[in-house]
Amino acid sequence: MPDLDIDLIAQAKQAARVQAREARALCHAERGTAAAASIATHLLSLLPGFRPDPLTIAGYHPKGDEADIRSALSALAIAGHATALPVVTGRAWPLIFRLWRPGHPLVPGAFRIMEPMADAPLVQPDIVLVPLLAFDRAGYRLGYGGGFYDRTLEVLRAEAPTIAVGIGYAGQGVDKLPIDAYDQKLDWIVTEQGAWRPA
Repeated sequence: MPDLDIDLIAQAKQAARVQAREARALCHAERGTAAAASIATHLLSLLPGFRPDPLTIAGYHPKGDEADIRSALSALAIAGHATALPVVTGRAWPLIFRLWRPGHPLVPGAFRIMEPMADAPLVQPDIVLVPLLAFDRAGYRLGYGGGFYDRTLEVLRAEAPTIAVGIGYAGQGVDKLPIDAYDQKLDWIVTEQGAWRPA
């Protein structure tokens, strides 16, 4: 019976991904450029209550119609925080993070996602900015199905307090997502409309 439940959840997630991709593409086409500036503003307003100060914040290099946080990473670096980007080391492995500041060179990595050079120092982030296809009111996210961020957050949180901030467009929000035992909850969600903490 548990295997059947797992299969049903996987099927439900796959169906949700189809709808979520369409919703995100529409959001990106309608407000992508303006949303990037708003997301940066809301993200910066969130940070003064967090410790340590300065923070090490891992972002991501946007691909396709993901919400663009490059202006946010630039603002974070200017504010004195250390910024980093993820690196995929294998399909079933957690992500690692390498120090990166806007303007530093990037190289294409796994899945053609841009990442820091191999000689950039490894860091353990205090905050991880997480891309997503959808998020729900409880603070769960729908990813692409590879499980990279869930594995990564599980490992990071076992070692030290780690805050996960989902980044997306407000139109990517849904009432409830199908979840399983491996899904890691987001601590905050930031969209172009503001920052909020799930109940």
